[in-house]
Amino acid sequence: MEVPRIRVCSRSRSHDELHGTATSHGRRTRPVDDKKLARVLVIDDELDLREVLRYNLGAAGHEVTLAENGVEGLARARADLPDLVLLDLMLPDLPGLEVCKALKRDATTAHIPIMMVTAKGEEIDRVVGFELGADDYVTKPFSIRELLLRVQAIVRRHAAAKSPSPVMRFGDLKIDRDAHRAWVHEEPVDLTALEFKLLLTLCDRRDRVQPRSTLLRDVWQVDGDIPTRTVDTHVKRLREKLGDTARCIETVRGVGYRFTTTPDETKPISFEEAGDA
Repeated sequence: MEVPRIRVCSRSRSHDELHGTATSHGRRTRPVDDKKLARVLVIDDELDLREVLRYNLGAAGHEVTLAENGVEGLARARADLPDLVLLDLMLPDLPGLEVCKALKRDATTAHIPIMMVTAKGEEIDRVVGFELGADDYVTKPFSIRELLLRVQAIVRRHAAAKSPSPVMRFGDLKIDRDAHRAWVHEEPVDLTALEFKLLLTLCDRRDRVQPRSTLLRDVWQVDGDIPTRTVDTHVKRLREKLGDTARCIETVRGVGYRFTTTPDETKPISFEEAGDA
C-alpha cells in the first residue's frame, strides 16, 4: 500500500492528506505502535508540516515537541534533551545549519542525533549537513512512511550505541549497574539508592556536562522548585565516599557537574559544596 508523499508547499490539503492517513485507494493507515518510543523535537517554520509530523510521529508511538524557529528550537533542545531533532534548514531567524552547529558545540546537546528535513536537496547541502554532524538528511517533499522508518532506524542505532555494560571500570572505581554496587580499590562503597543513581547517571554521560536542572529531573524526577543546593549536597556526600577517585567528578562552575575519565591528578580533592559560583 503506497503512502502519499507530503508536499509542504500546499496549504489547502484535506484532513486525511494533512495527517498522512489517506492512500490512493482511500483507505487509512494504522499507527505503527502505541508505545512512547522516543522524544522527538521538530524545528520547522511551516505550520502544516509541523502538524503532519506531530500527528504521524505521535501515531507511530513517539512523543513530539514543536518549535517554529531556531531560537525556540535551541531553547527546547537544551531544556528537554530529546532523543532526536528534526531540523529544517530554512528557518526565519537562524539558518538551520547554525542551529545544528550550536547543538553540536554544546556539551549538553552534542549527543542528540539530528535529521535535517529540508527543501534544499543539492549535493553540497547534504555534504555540509553531514559535515556539521547531521545523522540523516531528508529532502522535501518526502514520504511519511520513509521518514518514519528513518526515524526508527536512528533511534534504534543510538539506543544500541548507548546500551550500557553492566560492569564499568574507571581506574580504581568499579560500578556494577545490575547489582547496584560500587567499589573503590576493590573495597565496597556504601551508597544510598539515590547516590548510586546519581553516580550512574554521571558515568553514563561521562565527558558531558550535566546541568543541575538536568540532574534534578533525571535523578530526582523533579522539574520544579527543589533548591539547587540539593544536587551540590549529594555530590559532596558522593565525593566523600569515593575518596581519591572523586576526582572523576568535576565541577563546572555555574552549570553543574561532569564525570571525566581523565581526571587531573595534580588537583587536590575538594569535598566542599560547589554552589552556583
